[in-house]
Amino acid sequence: MKKLYFGALYLCAIPVFFSQEVVWQRDIQSSTQDFLSQITTTLDRQYLITGSSIQAQELQNVGNKQNKGYNFHLIKFNQQGEQIWEKYFSGDNHDFLSATVATQDGGFLLAGTSYSSKGLDKKEESKGGSDIWLIRINEFGDELWQKTVGSAAEEEARAVIQTTDLGFFVAGNIQNSDKGYGSKDVLIVRLDKNGKELSQLILGGNGIDEVEKMIPTRDGGALLGIYSRSKASGSKKTDNYGEGDYWIVKLNKENKVEWEKNFGGRDDDHLRTLALTSSGYLIGGESRSEKSGNKSVGLEEGTDVWLISLDERGDEIWQKSYNFKNRDVLRGMSVFHASDDKSSKGILLGGYTQAEGKIEANDGTFWMLYLDPNGNEQWRKYVKGDSKKKEEKLSDITLNKDGSIVLAGTSGEELGKENWKIIKLGDKQIDQLIEKQDIKIYPNPVSDYAYVEIGFDFKEADIILYDMSGRQLQSLKTKNQVTKINTQPLSQGAYLITIKTDTHKTANAKLIKK
Repeated sequence: MKKLYFGALYLCAIPVFFSQEVVWQRDIQSSTQDFLSQITTTLDRQYLITGSSIQAQELQNVGNKQNKGYNFHLIKFNQQGEQIWEKYFSGDNHDFLSATVATQDGGFLLAGTSYSSKGLDKKEESKGGSDIWLIRINEFGDELWQKTVGSAAEEEARAVIQTTDLGFFVAGNIQNSDKGYGSKDVLIVRLDKNGKELSQLILGGNGIDEVEKMIPTRDGGALLGIYSRSKASGSKKTDNYGEGDYWIVKLNKENKVEWEKNFGGRDDDHLRTLALTSSGYLIGGESRSEKSGNKSVGLEEGTDVWLISLDERGDEIWQKSYNFKNRDVLRGMSVFHASDDKSSKGILLGGYTQAEGKIEANDGTFWMLYLDPNGNEQWRKYVKGDSKKKEEKLSDITLNKDGSIVLAGTSGEELGKENWKIIKLGDKQIDQLIEKQDIKIYPNPVSDYAYVEIGFDFKEADIILYDMSGRQLQSLKTKNQVTKINTQPLSQGAYLITIKTDTHKTANAKLIKK
């Protein structure tokens, strides 16, 4: 990665009956093939962009070891799209950052695949083959702890979540394991908040099973989305309908299987992503199957996006398919929830389309698809670069609570030199669905840190904290819609937060310190 610069893009709507604007765009240039994996939004609506890169400058020697390849690469942006910091974590060989989760204390847990032995930033020896490398950092990118999880087999990280007890589930794939069932199985590791390993679970059938996504469930467990090419065998109780199926597994908070389901047609159906809804779950991916198996919708062309809504027991509510022509690849999905979290208001899908077997002039543009809670299409839009690119691929998309949309992907003028592209969009149609409050505080009651959200427009505001006798305890200026405040020094009890803006608006709310 070399430098960050401002870019331009075009929004092409089909049909045009709503209004979107580009809030900001950032392009991070590269001279190598860099892999972008994820956008992670913090509670105060900052953005961590994570992936894998080869540093332009040489790393210093540590003993006799020097970095030989890819590193974990992180760039954090504030709400205005300004870079706050950039970090690399390096071993002495290739290390690929796959997944990131924002932690309740404002930091992050990074999960990647490491081919490195001990040295440079890596503090533990390789367990053999490739391992899962976990690094917990604070909001400034400083390391808090790290852990290497592995065996003599080959492990790769794919997903990580934080659970309601503040511990973690890490999911990945394991090959050539004497504890496995097929050529590739799913590995789930449960950790406490300090990185202590609590349990491991291996899931799989007699073929290839690859975890693609994991999300936390409301009961403290996890939902796994697996691309399965296995029959009912090993630990897998459900049979495939075709070449490849969606395999959904619900785990409880103790890392035990509660239920599992298979969805597919007679050909290949590749699960990509999951999301939590007010009534259960959404599962989505790409389908090459005609109506067959338990797939009740047909196929238009190439691969279609196939979306299934499930209740909390994994039973189907509805299923839909969507087509952009050629090969449609789903990369991300967000559900827009009501403020009380008891109903879903809309669904945002993001991905890209490729021509089958070749690259065309207009190939690889990002697309977005917005649906109502029942999966009915509301609008679709393409996001195109400002010059002819050989290929543009969306890596992740997120729909924020303020109605804004952030897309992250790669844009390459030639293969092997993919720049990172991050775009923030404002959407007036989604904005109208938001139930706005002048001031909102969360969590409330609070222990260490609270987030103050201002619901009206302003350029600069003062946030003032008073005790109940009217004595001013804290005051700070902000330009952000959401601002983090430190409540650790406060004694248990009630406090008043007052907002005063440059537009002469004021608002008050009570804060409770536990």
